[in-house]
Amino acid sequence: MGEERMGDCWSYTKDQFDNLEKHTQWGIEYLEKYTKFVKERSEIETSYAKQIRNLSKKYQPKKNSREEEESKYTFCRAFLTTLNELNDYAGQHEVIAENLTSQIISELSRYLAELKAERKSHFHDGRKAQQHVESSWKQLESSKRRFERDCKEADRAQQYFEKMDADINVTKADVEKRSSHKARQQAQMRHQMAADSKSDYSTYLQKFNQEQNEHYFTVIPNIFQKLQEMEEKRIERIGVCMKTFADVDRQVLPIVGKCLDGMTKAAESIEPKTDSQQVVESYKSGFEPPGDVEFEDYGQAMKRTASETSLSRETKEKPVSKSKGKLWPFIKNKNKLSLKLGSGPEDFSHLPPEQRRKKLQGKLDDLNKDIQKEMDQRDALTKMKDVYVKNPQMGDPASVDPRLSEIGQNIEKLQFEVQKFEGWLAEVEERMPSKSDTHRRSGLYETQNNTTVSNNCAQDRESPDGSYTEEQNSETQVKANINPVPNTNPVPTSTTPEFDDEFDDEETLPTIGTCKALYPFEGHNEGTIAVAEGELLYVIEEDKGDGWTRVRRNEEEEGYVPTSYVEVFLETNAKDS
Repeated sequence: MGEERMGDCWSYTKDQFDNLEKHTQWGIEYLEKYTKFVKERSEIETSYAKQIRNLSKKYQPKKNSREEEESKYTFCRAFLTTLNELNDYAGQHEVIAENLTSQIISELSRYLAELKAERKSHFHDGRKAQQHVESSWKQLESSKRRFERDCKEADRAQQYFEKMDADINVTKADVEKRSSHKARQQAQMRHQMAADSKSDYSTYLQKFNQEQNEHYFTVIPNIFQKLQEMEEKRIERIGVCMKTFADVDRQVLPIVGKCLDGMTKAAESIEPKTDSQQVVESYKSGFEPPGDVEFEDYGQAMKRTASETSLSRETKEKPVSKSKGKLWPFIKNKNKLSLKLGSGPEDFSHLPPEQRRKKLQGKLDDLNKDIQKEMDQRDALTKMKDVYVKNPQMGDPASVDPRLSEIGQNIEKLQFEVQKFEGWLAEVEERMPSKSDTHRRSGLYETQNNTTVSNNCAQDRESPDGSYTEEQNSETQVKANINPVPNTNPVPTSTTPEFDDEFDDEETLPTIGTCKALYPFEGHNEGTIAVAEGELLYVIEEDKGDGWTRVRRNEEEEGYVPTSYVEVFLETNAKDS
């Protein structure tokens, strides 16, 4: 009964030992699976951060002139802020990936190696203990079988002796006496062997019971306890990692929140009215709107311009514009193309007056700042030179002279640039509608202004496409004495017959093409004709190099307009001639 119970316990314990081995192996595999999960999450965070960064970079404004235009508007600045915050937001996901790798993946990889080694050691000890108990059990079984065999042998020897002894009493033979004696000795020896086997069996039984008790109540429980502690540490470790998994995300939430707050603040900073006003500031041209269109009575007899006096009188009585005023807001300006293609000429003559004035003023402000910086450096170097003069041991005064000379040259260049841009600024301000009527209605600049401009910039200033530019006036002044072109100053009496000859001594000139007015010209000077922006006229005499083109509106009205104010379309035969 005891052997059966012991066998059941052994079988039961052995099964549990195998089950524990399987369970702990599954626990390690589970930890490896969790490590792989965190690794994949880290890779996702890295990939997501990269995609967010690329998205932010893709929509960043390009480094061109358009960027300067976009920066004026609050919604553009808000979007740029959003992109920058999004870039910082991507950085936080990179932090998540880094922390997952360092705080979980790397730690678990090291812990898994330690866990596998510890588990292997415990189960090695368990198998060793099992082998020891099994060996002791085999020794016990062997001694028991030997004891059983010796007892049987002793019984058989005793029975044989007793039989022989009975036969001796009957026969009384000498031979039988000797056989009986021998049988007695054999029986005694067998009994002694049985006694020895019993003693050995008893010893092995006691030893086995002691070792079995120690195995099941000390050795195996200790190993199981260590395995249990190992398993609990593994479970605890995976719990810590799961908490860290959440904390890694939580740690970046304040910064992510700031990024989102920055995006919200940027969105709230958008001001529609301010942006709308920027459109006005960006595209305000400075041109006057056209005047009302008057009724033209074709029923009256035609009056041909006979002299400059009548021409002057007639043009002064006419309104500022006779073009279709309603078309004015929709007229296309060729100069818009030059605005998109590049920065244009140095004097910004490709821009409308108001925009040109702003650009020139901004350039002047920058130049003045540069001059101030150079002057500050000059003052500092001058003081240093004075110190060197008074204290030669601190330095050579002559070593400062080259730099002072260079600064002086820089200041002279900057001052020359300032004079040049001031001349252009004065030029455009005289054309602005906000000036007095005398300046606003003048078709040409005054001679003094022309002189200043020609001194500052002697190059040809006429735009290649015939678009509006104030720079042509220096050329006009040079040609003024060659051709009878009107001037802002009162025309000398000697020029009157020249105009009379041109208008009276020949028949009506034939048209050689057409032209379209790019800008309004008020034409209140003698010999000129008023035109409105977008108006179509006939060309009867092209520009001879003096900056003026002779045009005709109808049979009664003809005169000169600045060539740069119109776009001329000559007929083919006129060009060939």
